[in-house]
Amino acid sequence: LKQLGWRAAEVNLIAVTSGPGSFTGLRVGVTTAKTLAYAAGAEVLGVNTLEAIASQAPATDDEVNAKVTAVIDAQRGQLYSASFVRESNGAIRCVEDTHIVDCADWLAKRRAGEVVTGPGLSRQIDDLPPDVTVVEPADWAPRAATVGMLAVAQYENGHRDDLFRLAPQYYRPSAAEEKWNERHGGSAG
Repeated sequence: LKQLGWRAAEVNLIAVTSGPGSFTGLRVGVTTAKTLAYAAGAEVLGVNTLEAIASQAPATDDEVNAKVTAVIDAQRGQLYSASFVRESNGAIRCVEDTHIVDCADWLAKRRAGEVVTGPGLSRQIDDLPPDVTVVEPADWAPRAATVGMLAVAQYENGHRDDLFRLAPQYYRPSAAEEKWNERHGGSAG
């Protein structure tokens, strides 16, 4: 705000990645975005982290309609994964929703011509088939500018998140919740 010479009240939209990602990172990010939006009187919009990462995969003419799969390490030998197809206008469209998959299963499903990206590749890269295109590591982490661009596009298409209901998307219980469930035979909370 200071760099642009803006006052907080001049901000109309706050964008944040809402998941998947680390439990603590998502809680801090979403809470910070909601607090800033509330204080500024702005709207808030959550963007899928994997969509932001996939959007950063460079587009070339031969990669239009190529499948772009983004992954984040979900720990425990698993990945958060989602797949997208790049449209002729450069936008991406989700073709496989965010889910958790075992690393070995994810690797077995990679196909020729597919583009892969994301920080989850750091432990998988040596085992990828040679005909899979790997995005440069500099583009694996979501950038604020990408999150903002996606949020603006969603906002212009009428999408809105409720300031008080926006919550991190974890895609599974935390380790503490799983342990509680094991000990008590039910759901935590």
